[in-house]
Amino acid sequence: MDEFELIRRYFARAGDGGAGVVKGIGDDAALLSPTPGMQQVQAIDSIVEGVHFPDGCNAADIGYRVVAVNISDIAAMGAVPRWVTLSVSLTGADADWLESFSAGLFTACAEYEVTLVGGDTTSAPVLVATVNATGEVAPGQAILRSGARPGDGIYVTGTLGDAAAGRQGLESGEPSRELLWRFARPAARSDYGRRLAGKASAAIDVSDGLAGDLDKLMRASGTGAEIDLEALPLSPALQTGFDLERQRDFALFGGDDYELLFTCRGQPPDGGIVPVTRIGAVSKVSGLRWFLRGEPVHIEARGYSHF
Repeated sequence: MDEFELIRRYFARAGDGGAGVVKGIGDDAALLSPTPGMQQVQAIDSIVEGVHFPDGCNAADIGYRVVAVNISDIAAMGAVPRWVTLSVSLTGADADWLESFSAGLFTACAEYEVTLVGGDTTSAPVLVATVNATGEVAPGQAILRSGARPGDGIYVTGTLGDAAAGRQGLESGEPSRELLWRFARPAARSDYGRRLAGKASAAIDVSDGLAGDLDKLMRASGTGAEIDLEALPLSPALQTGFDLERQRDFALFGGDDYELLFTCRGQPPDGGIVPVTRIGAVSKVSGLRWFLRGEPVHIEARGYSHF
């Protein structure tokens, strides 16, 4: 099939009719009506086969994942996600694969209440999926990385380390169902991100590992952090499958959690069914300092590297 038939068959079904969509898929570009008085938030991420997910990963999970990782960035800004565009580079136009990929993609779109309004398809030697997400936030309410101040509490949603452990299990052929799901279908904390708008002083989503992303957050704010290693939220599945040292290694350096890491003066909003855990505090002294049972612990600085 040619590009136009591929788009019509697998991606055009939800291109029009969403809130604020004047014209979606089918023209050279989408025509949208942003909410008057709101600021736009733009995020774009690519996921590459063999880099961000193993070769042969389930197509529906890839489709879901490329939407969710971008919605996570919108959530970290305290914004409401509205629309997405998709660029997908394919190694071949396999009908079954495309059906599964688009099903996963539209599942994520429905879950996060966003509309696919356009995109591009092309051939390539390796599978690459890219989503550009647009969100909206009231003026002055966006959460930036640069707002943390000494004395703020440092919090994280959900649990840490599950996704990295799930990917390791997938690659080794011995995946835990619970951990694999956390990697395959990351939960972007969109609803909670909106609650943080105007309340959190700084935020980032945990994509490259807690240690690396916390360092980015503190550097942007010109502050440091003191973290209690015993406070790191770890799931029962992670604790059952690995010893304590490995659990903390996944939590600190594994990445792919897409939880929200944020700072807040006073109590943060209630997370409802999503646990929110205080793991430390912002300090005046730059750098990250780790503590275990009140004693300082040396943690070698490392994390995911994009190059």
